[in-house]
Amino acid sequence: MNERNTTDGLTQEERRLRLIELLLAERGEAAEGVPDDADGRRLLLRGLLNVRPPEPASAELLALQDAYLQERNRERGVVTVAETPVPDPAEPWLHLWQGDICRLGADAVVNAANSALLGCFMPNHACIDNCIHTFAGIQLRLACDELMSSQDGPEPTGRARVTPAFNLPSRHVIHTVGPVVAGRQPTGQDRELLASCYTGCLDAALAAGCRSIAFCCISTGVFGYPNREAAEVAVDAVRAWKSVHSEPMEVVFDVFLDVDLEIYRQLLAAR
Repeated sequence: MNERNTTDGLTQEERRLRLIELLLAERGEAAEGVPDDADGRRLLLRGLLNVRPPEPASAELLALQDAYLQERNRERGVVTVAETPVPDPAEPWLHLWQGDICRLGADAVVNAANSALLGCFMPNHACIDNCIHTFAGIQLRLACDELMSSQDGPEPTGRARVTPAFNLPSRHVIHTVGPVVAGRQPTGQDRELLASCYTGCLDAALAAGCRSIAFCCISTGVFGYPNREAAEVAVDAVRAWKSVHSEPMEVVFDVFLDVDLEIYRQLLAAR
């Protein structure tokens, strides 16, 4: 998309190239060997943002990044909670949607974080932590670093921490570290910790004044929690929380894989 934006007079391609130049300059590197094609530059820019440490940025870098990411929101399209399907009309507050959580305009989106809480530093990795930090912008890593500087040691499993969402279409990101069960069967403690992730995020969302929250599939993927068992814990924990809270709260289970979509469809149809 090469239309010029009326706010800064730049096209997305011009913003992208200038951002690459600024990020390479921060690293003391010249802008040599930059791909000629838009897709290659997009991947390079994302990778540079992924590896950038939590350090202050220049006003030019932040302004360009924000304009670029907000235009990317427009290009990709924002999905409101009201547009996501409700599998069971008897539970109109429970939604199920398959897609990129970074497109959801919920009051809060949940990030399946690691214990460092600083996002994924692997360039262009497909994990949800990488995606959320990419589309929120470098301010999110700075905000997470500020949270971590106020505590001793890594972020504990099962807790929820709230930051602004910056350039995401949501208002807040709620970060939670799920249990790692790769290579073994989940224990009772694993189930309790995973349930705590969901209830903790709901409590945090309520305290932040949110009326909607979108959950990713916490602890699945590289953390190795079996998909069905993780979904069962998620649905049970959310329903249990709602049963003792009368405050309005729309909950979206956001899935990416077809297998998770089918699992959640089955679970949300069974009460």
